[in-house]
Amino acid sequence: MLKGSVSAAALLFAQYPLSLFGGPTVDEGVLIPFLDVQPTTRKSTKWQDLTNWITKNENLYVVSHYGEATVDPSKHTLEVSGLVKKPKTLTLDEIKKRKRKTVTATLECGGNGASPAFMGAIGNVRWTGTPLVDLLEECQPMKRAIEVVFFGADQKVEKIRDNDYPQNFARSLHINDARRDDILLCYEMNGEPLMQEHGLPLRLIVPGWFGIAWVKWLTRIELLDRRYMSKFMAQEYVTLRGEERPDKTIWRLTSVGPIDVKSILARAVQLKKWNRPPDWRRLGRRHADQIGRSEIDDGPWKPATIDRTPRDKYTWRFFSYDWKDATPGEHKIVSRAMDAEGRIQPAADDPAIQLKKHIGRPINNGREKSKSAKPPTRNVCAVQLNPPAQNVRSHRAKSLSANVLTPLARQLRWEHRTAVIPALCGAEAANF
Repeated sequence: MLKGSVSAAALLFAQYPLSLFGGPTVDEGVLIPFLDVQPTTRKSTKWQDLTNWITKNENLYVVSHYGEATVDPSKHTLEVSGLVKKPKTLTLDEIKKRKRKTVTATLECGGNGASPAFMGAIGNVRWTGTPLVDLLEECQPMKRAIEVVFFGADQKVEKIRDNDYPQNFARSLHINDARRDDILLCYEMNGEPLMQEHGLPLRLIVPGWFGIAWVKWLTRIELLDRRYMSKFMAQEYVTLRGEERPDKTIWRLTSVGPIDVKSILARAVQLKKWNRPPDWRRLGRRHADQIGRSEIDDGPWKPATIDRTPRDKYTWRFFSYDWKDATPGEHKIVSRAMDAEGRIQPAADDPAIQLKKHIGRPINNGREKSKSAKPPTRNVCAVQLNPPAQNVRSHRAKSLSANVLTPLARQLRWEHRTAVIPALCGAEAANF
């Protein structure tokens, strides 16, 4: 059993990104399908088909909250105003003439893992644009400016204290976070212009943070001297977390931001080149910079092998585990991740998960998806081996909050003598 998530790939997310591939690709063996089949009704990462570190543009998930905005690139402008000494307004052509930079980063929806039907809202993309920090410094922020707010062109009328007000979608960053040199004003994805549904002509890229912070159809940046408390900063996409103390439980309500440590198993493959008794390789993806472990059928944790070739800080990484002497039948596999700081992907019964609730409404194409998520299982890259349980059914652990990707306890059945289960790992950054 692999602790965390079992699928076509296992992934880990932590404060430092990991690479995706850690095992053979599908042409190196026979793909063994999992019993808990991933829905294919929407754009998403299909774990069983995952063979590339980079996600194709057309396969990247789409989530929007105020519908899809239409902005003419030839008429687009970006305004930088508020508490700055030198406000600016730039056209898209002027932005493209500025310093060019490409950052590979994993984009994940804050609600990813909220249900078995919503487990692939994540992708790894090469984003190209210009560093935000350079433009901010040219505008000369005033000393009292502490908050940088990003407004998109998408809008909706919201009811605020019984009155209706038109609101543009917006999220903010503390000015210290906004000054990171890897945050981009992005106009290309994987070497092509942004797709309409992904923010054409300009979007914000915040590596290491959940997608809610990556504002699309960006038109305005405003600096403030106080915290920005919009619907998607203070009312939705927030996490309520409890902490048990000897005499009471205290609760904290925080805004969803950085990505958490996590992993998921993506694929199981029977290797063609092996002829001895059953050997399986589990491939997965993780967001973490260190340990990957798997567990099989509630057995002991076993270390997984992490592919450390890609060194991009905010990307997923692949991991793999070769399961030798596997027996025919159904098996439950779980993965879990650990990051460089020692943070471990929590199990479903961990107090950090039991006392955690996410409040938010991930919306796909203008339709609300869910208001809360469920508790996740462990997220580390490790493998556990034991005799297979009899008559075990497929089971997916659900994520309790939008900023935790729940590891999936996945079931798989095979009748081949030799098999390999590929696992995929991914790592996060400062945040997911």
